[in-house]
Amino acid sequence: MNWLEVTIYTSKQGLEIITGVLLQLGVTGFVVQDPDDFDEFLKGWGTEWDYMDEEVEKLKDSETSITVYFADNMQGNETFVELKNILARLKASDTEQNYGELTLELGNVNEEDWANNWKQYFKPFEVGEKFVIKPSWEEYKGQTNRMILEIDPNSSFGTGQHYTTQLCICQLEKSITQDCRVLDMGCGSGILSVAAVLLGAKEVTAVDIDQNSVNIAEDNFKKNNISSNTFKTYCGNVIENNDLAEAISSEGYDIVVANIVADVILFMKDIFGKFLKPQGILIASGVIGERSKEVEEALQESGFEIDEITEKNDWVAITAHLK
Repeated sequence: MNWLEVTIYTSKQGLEIITGVLLQLGVTGFVVQDPDDFDEFLKGWGTEWDYMDEEVEKLKDSETSITVYFADNMQGNETFVELKNILARLKASDTEQNYGELTLELGNVNEEDWANNWKQYFKPFEVGEKFVIKPSWEEYKGQTNRMILEIDPNSSFGTGQHYTTQLCICQLEKSITQDCRVLDMGCGSGILSVAAVLLGAKEVTAVDIDQNSVNIAEDNFKKNNISSNTFKTYCGNVIENNDLAEAISSEGYDIVVANIVADVILFMKDIFGKFLKPQGILIASGVIGERSKEVEEALQESGFEIDEITEKNDWVAITAHLK
């Protein structure tokens, strides 16, 4: 099996949160390079040695980083792209730059090549009770009454194969009503926005801090023959950009869906309510099972009442309404 080597540059303070994110994503093996550790070693044990390789001494001047490896398959691609999205959101919320660069470096393959290689693993499949999800380069020949949702994620998160995306789609199937307005926070490929429109939403607003994701989402709206009058897209950080937040929240939404990650949901817990109409529904996912209770309690403190907790393979979606 081939592997993708990914190095994440951060700070000493960011090491804990990044390793926590990796563990949430199911990545249990990684290499941490912390120059402070090497410096301590050189000042301590290293002084007792007669000889030390110059390369070891240079490590004290290296950047703080974490190196991980992702398998060259669909699951590896999904995890890599999700990690990219999470780091981008963490960087946007890290106004004091405590977590360092939060940048990624690929060690053994061009990212464009990686983005194309994994396509061989993406085949049509069923999600929830109403959808068949497929990429544009695959034909679906099955007999079904399900709706066809065509999605090309490219370098953005959201093929529908990740458990968190599936949990959100299932909750949207239960929650969408005709003429409702939906806000997709951290839209990635736009898969949840497209699903909402196909389920009957009157209007969808898709937001992401990554312009590339916004562009991909717009392409996927068009692939599914969704009228430009039905969707709006925005690129930016609603936490820092008051004008953007005001533009998005001007009319209020019946549903906000946020398939992000526990730490970012906690950071945004007081913001979600500003976008929702009274009794509006929040669908929050990207939460690993062991942190579900923490997120539930935080949302309750922010004025939400928990309606349902759904779980798949230790990933959790929390559906709540604004009191």
